[in-house]
Amino acid sequence: MADRVVPGPVESTAAVREAVCIHTRKIYQTCRDKDCIEDLRVYPTESSQDILDSAFGVRARSAELLLAQPTVNEVSFNRGYYTVDVTYYYRVTGEALTTGETIVGLSIFDKRVLLFGSDASAKVFSSVDDPTIVNTAGLPIAMVETVDPIALRMNLVESEIPGETEQRAIPQSVLDAFDEPLIFPAQSRKLFVTLGQFSIIRLERDTQLLIPAYDYCVPEQSCESSGEEDPCAMFSRIQFPLDEFFPPDSVPEIDSYRNLK
Repeated sequence: MADRVVPGPVESTAAVREAVCIHTRKIYQTCRDKDCIEDLRVYPTESSQDILDSAFGVRARSAELLLAQPTVNEVSFNRGYYTVDVTYYYRVTGEALTTGETIVGLSIFDKRVLLFGSDASAKVFSSVDDPTIVNTAGLPIAMVETVDPIALRMNLVESEIPGETEQRAIPQSVLDAFDEPLIFPAQSRKLFVTLGQFSIIRLERDTQLLIPAYDYCVPEQSCESSGEEDPCAMFSRIQFPLDEFFPPDSVPEIDSYRNLK
C-alpha cells in the first residue's frame, strides 16, 4: 500500500485519488506597502493633554494598531478595478521629557490603493445568514494584513488656532481601548507622531475551484494533556539560560523590524 500523502510537498509518484470541487476565495490582486507616515495628529487623553501643556518636549515610545477598517468602491472609468480605502486607528504612547510621564493618545491614518478585483453581479444567499439580507457579489472582499507600526518620532507644536474643532466618527471599540476620554478639539498645543507601517492589502471573491484530492486530512499528532503536571518535572525540561548569565561578546545586527522598537 502506498504511503499516505500529508499536507506539504508532494512527490511525483503520489497518485491523485479524485478531483473535487471546493468553495473558497480567489485572490485577484494583492499589494504590499511600507508607509512612513509623517506628522500624524495625536488626540491625547485628558490627563495626557494636561502633561503636554507643561511639557518641555516629548519622546516616542510605542504604537499599537487597534483597528483597520477597509472599504471597497468601484472605479467607474476602469472596469474590474476598485479602490480600497483603509482607515487605521492607533494607540500611541509617548514620554514627556524631563518628567518621564506617560502620554497616550489616538492617531488615525487613511490609505487608498487601486487593485483589480474582476467583475461579477450574481446575488448570493446562504442558509447560515439572515435570508432577508442579499449578499451581492458585485463588490470583491478587501483583506488587510498589518503589524503594529514602529513609532519613529514625536513632536509638540504650538496651535495656531486655539479652540479649533475637528469632527470625526470614531468606532466605539477604539474609544473603549482608552481608560479616559480623548481630547479632540485643538488645544494650545498639538502632538504629532511619525509612524512606520507595513501592510498587505488584497481583493478576493468567492469562487468554486476543481482541485486534485489525495485523501482526507486526518490529524497525525495526538493532543497533549492540559492537566496538572509535576512542576519540577516541567522545570527539568527547561534549558539553562546561559546567555542571561554570560553576556555575548558582540551584538547581532538588527534583522527584524520589531528590534527597532
